[in-house]
Amino acid sequence: MTRVVRFHEYGTADVLRIENIDVPAPAADEVQISVRAIGLNRAEVMFRSGAYLQEAKFPSQLGYEAAGTVLATGGDVTGFTQGDAVSVIPTLDMSRWPTYGEVINIPARYVVKHPANLSFEQAAASWMQYVTAWGALVDQARLTADDFVIVSAASSSVGIAAFQIARSVGATVIATTRTSAKAQALLEAGAHHVIVMAEENLAARVDEITGGKGARVVFDPIGGPAISQLAEVMSVGGILIEYGALSSEQGPFPQFAVLGKSLTLKGYLYTEIVGNDDALARAKAFITEGLRTGKLDPLVSRTFPFEDIQEATRFLESNEQIGKIVVTL
Repeated sequence: MTRVVRFHEYGTADVLRIENIDVPAPAADEVQISVRAIGLNRAEVMFRSGAYLQEAKFPSQLGYEAAGTVLATGGDVTGFTQGDAVSVIPTLDMSRWPTYGEVINIPARYVVKHPANLSFEQAAASWMQYVTAWGALVDQARLTADDFVIVSAASSSVGIAAFQIARSVGATVIATTRTSAKAQALLEAGAHHVIVMAEENLAARVDEITGGKGARVVFDPIGGPAISQLAEVMSVGGILIEYGALSSEQGPFPQFAVLGKSLTLKGYLYTEIVGNDDALARAKAFITEGLRTGKLDPLVSRTFPFEDIQEATRFLESNEQIGKIVVTL
């Protein structure tokens, strides 16, 4: 029997339960992993609360990221042996291949032998954030050293990853945050500039920072009314990549900015990368090299023991963290 986290109904973190189940042998294309650390993601909160793109079938497991050692491999799997230190790239279905557990089975294409300089906690904090940021900024926006990029909701793990991805190609990072409470920490985490939305004028500050050019790339998980504000401070030919919907409000379509500046507004999901073999291979190569050299350095905000999964999830939902929350086993 193996301890896993399951929930039997939608709700708050209180519905999460640690239960014992039998984990089957890995399928032909799967790797079985003894988990040492689990990375938490907001997508899992949305899934547990019934607000995700996918519906749960109860009792449901969950989780996108983990790191540990190989226990066994399926008959068709090559390149992995028992004892290898590995981490998990988010799959296309967290309920089918969950990571919140002591032992998990994951398709081999989503398993990586991460660089030896990473701890299990760092490895578990890597793949969702870096794949998401790389796919948006490098693969789709074609970010370059000449660009200014605005990263909103910047204290999230994906936001911090976006700083590092942008810096790795030489771009200038402008982070936005609601209050000044996290401004200094965002600068220390890699932002070149921080704009406090409750205290500063976005348009004036972006104009000052960019010398009147505007930002060619915007990377935003909020949506709602803020999209119009962001579109107004973009440069001609810019691209706004929307990768979340944290705002519950519908925002007006910024038609004059879009037309006047020939802007592209694009909805984006990490599945565009992990569901495409070529894109996934490029992401693996870029991120693995960045992790090996230290250009990409996972920021772990706080760790919790597995037994405190409810508390860890509540901390994630508090928005107090800067970086990733990790659960250890």
